[in-house]
Amino acid sequence: MQMHSTFLTSFCLFLLVGFFACGDDSIPPQPVEGTIYFNGKIYTVNPNQPWAEAVYVKDGVIQLVGTDEATVNAAPEGVAQIDLQGAFMMPGIHDVHMHPLEASSNNFHFTVDENEEDPEAYQDDVEDAIQNNPGTGWLLGWGHRLSTVLNALRPPVEILTEVAPNRPVAIMEQTSHSIWCNAKALELMGISMASANPVGGIIMRDSTGAPNGLLMDNAGNLLMELALQPAASSEQNDYQGLIDFGLPELAEHGITSICDARTYWKRNHHKVWQRIADEGKLTARVNLGLWAYPMEDDASQIATIRSLYRNDANSLLKINQVKLYSDGIIHNTTAAMHADYLVDYFGNTPNNGLNYFTEKRISDYIAQLEGTGFDFHIHALGNRGIHEALNAIEESGSANGRHRLTHVEFLDPADYTRFAQLNVTADAQVAGDFTNPSQWFGNAYLVGTALSDNFIPLKSLKNAQARITLSSDWDVSSVNPFVGLQHAVTRVPQELSLEEAIQAYTLNAAYVMRQEDKVGSIEVGKEADLIVLDRNPFDLQPTQISKIKVVETYLQGQLVYEQ
Repeated sequence: MQMHSTFLTSFCLFLLVGFFACGDDSIPPQPVEGTIYFNGKIYTVNPNQPWAEAVYVKDGVIQLVGTDEATVNAAPEGVAQIDLQGAFMMPGIHDVHMHPLEASSNNFHFTVDENEEDPEAYQDDVEDAIQNNPGTGWLLGWGHRLSTVLNALRPPVEILTEVAPNRPVAIMEQTSHSIWCNAKALELMGISMASANPVGGIIMRDSTGAPNGLLMDNAGNLLMELALQPAASSEQNDYQGLIDFGLPELAEHGITSICDARTYWKRNHHKVWQRIADEGKLTARVNLGLWAYPMEDDASQIATIRSLYRNDANSLLKINQVKLYSDGIIHNTTAAMHADYLVDYFGNTPNNGLNYFTEKRISDYIAQLEGTGFDFHIHALGNRGIHEALNAIEESGSANGRHRLTHVEFLDPADYTRFAQLNVTADAQVAGDFTNPSQWFGNAYLVGTALSDNFIPLKSLKNAQARITLSSDWDVSSVNPFVGLQHAVTRVPQELSLEEAIQAYTLNAAYVMRQEDKVGSIEVGKEADLIVLDRNPFDLQPTQISKIKVVETYLQGQLVYEQ
């Protein structure tokens, strides 16, 4: 629909970049004194002024927020006026846990159907990928469900090796927490019957003790490090993927700030982001979370991470976070739990998950890097992993830290109040259907009914005064924030109010990114990261929120997406 009209009828054409020009191209454009957006339903996320009708923006900064009459009367003459025609405007969305580079890169060669239940059927996908990607190098795919491969009637390695005996093939499970590979891949990794499990990972085996082609958590990460060693071609694929797909996808969904939640510095991911920033092609604010490799020597890795710190206040790109894993995930029984799992996939004792980083190592990293300016983004999913991560922050964190635990799926109620006490943000992802209460029973066979019936306890955390952020974990779940927003307000008994959920996606997340003084709400003096929606979420039934579309996205007052 047509969203704009203007009071300035003396000119032929209005341009959003802040200039007017007549039809004669020989007449140079004349500057204007900024732009007023009026006649809107503007939700500011400012508790002192939650709603407004108009916003005046000049040079990318919000100058006035208020009623139509007051804003127009207070603004200087010559200001462009854009009629929102009653449309809903709000601050730009922050997504503080996503993987846009990995979601966008062409370094993966094929995808498979996650709903396929017969692992043998994936042979056709591999054969097609071989035909479409000739050569002898690594062939990488993505997208299957671990449960499908676990149900194979023969060792999974045989299925892939049968169609690719001489070329290394690996398929990443949709959550990224396991890799299914063929015999050639195992050979190149040097994995044999005698190989020990790496830190934070498990080499699955058949009944004879031989590797069966499934590499859990960090064992799979080691394969990816081998397959995706830095090269000009892979870095170009990463760059082009972000330019052509990733960044436009963010703008289309109203996302103006993100945290890259796993920046593999050994693969030069940070250099790809820096190139885009240097070329002036960023259309979102980006904080990088440098990946902490579990197998690295701590002293060397800490020194490298410290050397990569970047926090230029005038740059859209900042390297000021560290991403590390306390544990794994629930469905492959690697999330760190207090009690043993009810099933045993690996024959481990105890059978209560694993640690990428122990409590002591996390504490040591925080002690040595928080002072540099790094905030820690800690994957902590199981109740033991969460408890240990909180202990580490309590041991080594300070009042200056803005650390967060992400996923927070299974919590000990005794730890609810510790988030507020330690100023730790609880970052949750509820965009996936598996997070809805109707699906909680699906974890009961692993951890029992009591734990599975209190999955991601948002309301309990909110009642305990925890700061909550909501994020996507894209591309594990949908990048669409309105899917997550809908799920957050409908997941009774652990729901948030609509106001709380919007704040989690805006002002709370801006705090996590250390930019709440610049963005996250519509207030005088803040920068104009704004989005216009095709409908007002406050006027909708909660089950309709996911249907919202973004009409326009502005970054620093500049239009970066228009429907």
